[in-house]
Amino acid sequence: MSGGEEAGRGRRGGGKVGREQPSGREEAGRGRCGDGKAERERLGGPESEARRMTETPATGRPTAFARPHRTSARPGTAPAPPPTPRPTGPRLPVGLPHALLRWVVLALAVAVWEVAARVHGSVYFPPPGRIARHMYELWFSGPLRHVFLTEAAVADILPSLGRMAAGFALASVAGVALGVAVGRSRRAYALCNPVLQFARAVPPPALVPVFVVVFDFGTPMQIASIVFSAVWPVLINTAEGARNTDPLRLDVAAVLRLGPVERLRFLILPSALPRIFAGLRLSLSLSLILMVFSELLPGTANGIGFTLTDAQTRSDLLTVWAALVLLGALGYLLNTGLLAVEKRLVGRGRATA
Repeated sequence: MSGGEEAGRGRRGGGKVGREQPSGREEAGRGRCGDGKAERERLGGPESEARRMTETPATGRPTAFARPHRTSARPGTAPAPPPTPRPTGPRLPVGLPHALLRWVVLALAVAVWEVAARVHGSVYFPPPGRIARHMYELWFSGPLRHVFLTEAAVADILPSLGRMAAGFALASVAGVALGVAVGRSRRAYALCNPVLQFARAVPPPALVPVFVVVFDFGTPMQIASIVFSAVWPVLINTAEGARNTDPLRLDVAAVLRLGPVERLRFLILPSALPRIFAGLRLSLSLSLILMVFSELLPGTANGIGFTLTDAQTRSDLLTVWAALVLLGALGYLLNTGLLAVEKRLVGRGRATA
């Protein structure tokens, strides 16, 4: 091989080696690119920020539940105001002003009644002060061992409350039991609904001759009339509440294989409780009205209704007004007690006043 060929090969090899080795300019450019990427990662560029957002602090592995942490507000928006300090002094209960307002309205109504009665001066329209004094002397001036009840109160008030309690209890139990049975079956509800609406529409006084024939005069007839008329609000409201049970809960109960008693206890009754108590409140007012009406009939020897009729025949207007005020007070106290039970069982805020 000649010397010229060796020199040519050397020059070609040197060119190839030169091409494989990067020049100083390319090395500087790559250094600047690497330094810029490292600087972006150090300063928190979008790639490193996204990587830090999706990596756990302990392992550095990506997680699918990581959320971006906002550290600054959007540009152009005002900063959030500082939280307002809450008062640390004593605070009144929320329901206290409402209760005070109700008592103030009641006191104003009694005051207007008192002034109007004294100005009019009619014997048929006595002032509430005289009525309250007569009520105290007639029923609530007894000894302490009898809870301040007189013999007239024991003879008039307690028998009426016993009849009303017995009728209301029987109507409540029967209404809830039949309402759940009817409400849980679509076919039973469709068949029984016309009968229920017909029986509810019958006026209670129209059934008095029937009860007199069946039970004769006395306490059984009075209790039966109370039960028959007070059962329909409870029954119909319970049936509606049982029908409106959430189907999803029923499916969950089927998946959990709950028995009929467990479904009734933990699912159907809690779901129907608001409607049940709505029916109970209507039934309670009907029981009080029917208790008085049943005691107005012949054959009754005691009770508030009997006292009302007897005072009317003797033209004892103070006793008539005292009986009316007593019935209103009893209705208010019983309704308040039932509302307290409803709030305890159903929950605060769901009970209707």
